[in-house]
Amino acid sequence: MYPKVPNSNRAQPAFGVKYAIKARPTIFGNLATDTATRMAAIKQSIRANGQSRRWNSMGSLTNSTASQDGSRSSGEFTNDDVTSISPTGSQRSSDQSLIFENSILTSGTLDGLIHHVMPGVDYYPDRTYIFAFLLSSRLFIKPYALFHQLFDACTLHQSLYPATIGIESMGIFCRHIVRLISDWTDTFAYDFRDERMMTSLKDITHFCLTFEPATRKDVTHILHNLLSRLSLLERYESQLTSIQQEASKKIASNSNPTTDLFTLCPNPAQLAHYLTAIELERLRFIGPEEFVQAFAKESPTVETPLRDMKRTRNLEAYVQWFNRLSYLVATETCMQLKKRHRVRILDYFIDVAKECFNLGNFNSLMAIIAGLNMSPVSRLRKTWAKVNLQKFEILEHQMDPTGNFNSYRSTLKAAMWRSESASTECEKVIIPFFSLLVKDLYFLNEGCANRSKSGHVNFEKFWQLAKQVTQFLAWKQAPIPLDGNNPVVKYLLTNPVFSESALSLASFQCEPPENNYEKTRNKQLKSELSGENTAL
Repeated sequence: MYPKVPNSNRAQPAFGVKYAIKARPTIFGNLATDTATRMAAIKQSIRANGQSRRWNSMGSLTNSTASQDGSRSSGEFTNDDVTSISPTGSQRSSDQSLIFENSILTSGTLDGLIHHVMPGVDYYPDRTYIFAFLLSSRLFIKPYALFHQLFDACTLHQSLYPATIGIESMGIFCRHIVRLISDWTDTFAYDFRDERMMTSLKDITHFCLTFEPATRKDVTHILHNLLSRLSLLERYESQLTSIQQEASKKIASNSNPTTDLFTLCPNPAQLAHYLTAIELERLRFIGPEEFVQAFAKESPTVETPLRDMKRTRNLEAYVQWFNRLSYLVATETCMQLKKRHRVRILDYFIDVAKECFNLGNFNSLMAIIAGLNMSPVSRLRKTWAKVNLQKFEILEHQMDPTGNFNSYRSTLKAAMWRSESASTECEKVIIPFFSLLVKDLYFLNEGCANRSKSGHVNFEKFWQLAKQVTQFLAWKQAPIPLDGNNPVVKYLLTNPVFSESALSLASFQCEPPENNYEKTRNKQLKSELSGENTAL
């Protein structure tokens, strides 16, 4: 078990992940804990060992010079020594590396923020700060470089043992290091697909086991969980590849369909359940860092190349699933040559969409609505005339983009309240309209600068980013198992869907062109697609 540390009087934004606030001896106590003479002596000692370290990015020595009886060593500063308060009420560290407003970190230098996340003997950072910093820091520093600085902190403490730091203090420090590794691997496991991360992890855990053998059980547990997560990811990626290969084989065979979705699964509620299971499985593998990567690739201000961050493509796979479902809905409709069959399939998908809404599966709901609103489907006026539109119009209103999706956002809040008091697993399900979630994060990124004019990192922005991503992490935890061998699931994932041109041509076959534009378009499509494979 990790040692308890007194509660901090320093506030952090409260969001999402449950956390235990840990104390520092002062608000900025770790930023200046030694006199210039002592710092120079330590640096000289490190250089004597053939090591070159960047002091301001180091893990804190944070009162590690304190004597075993708890007294303060010479050179240790008080709160008055290390902070200043501006006329506006903001608090600054003595070297201006961190700035707090109402005791909440708002900005800082990159080195100061790195220093702030590193544990010390009597300090462990707030879990909210750890998450927010590890999520956003990759915009400025590569994860493996940041993790190596944790190893630098271990090396620095080792250089001070036993002359300055006793074995008991080293044990506490090691337990804090193991705890930080646990927090990192639990939430950002995909970072460790990088061999450089694994190399540093091996070195750090060896250090901890050397000075605190009692951490062996925790270290073993961390490594076991990490390897399990990475193995699950590999199996999932292999599964996606197999699904793509099977879909490609079906397209290459160019065979006529022998069944349709309604025949396979005539119960709308059952199909909504299958869709929700697919959604949750795909959500489960999206790492929080992938949201940062999503807008990082389009931002010229990002200081870390995307190729140094990108370890997965789970977010892209999820977006592709949304597009596939929309095209599947349109394909299932336009492949029905008889009007009564088209009416039946439209009523069916509207009922499926309603069941998705009831389940809290807003992503599948929006994908179905998008499919039904695709031009090849929406132009089928004679077919739509026979459909009960009242239910469809209610669902469209819920996902109306007016007022920045105001209706949907209100419904999402209601689903969150339901989830908090849920008595069954199904009631806990919240699957957001994913494209809108990514759009919100994108505009948060675009609307706020990463750095202030002074060059400080704008951490207020990253608190907001962390808050929204944390909410998503809670949503994807609902456990609804997916049977990949179920024929309905296999159909949803692998059955060929028409391309946009093929959908238009099939639509004209269902209901002939009505105006000159459609007639001209129909002739062009027949010429273009003659003898071609029309599936995506």
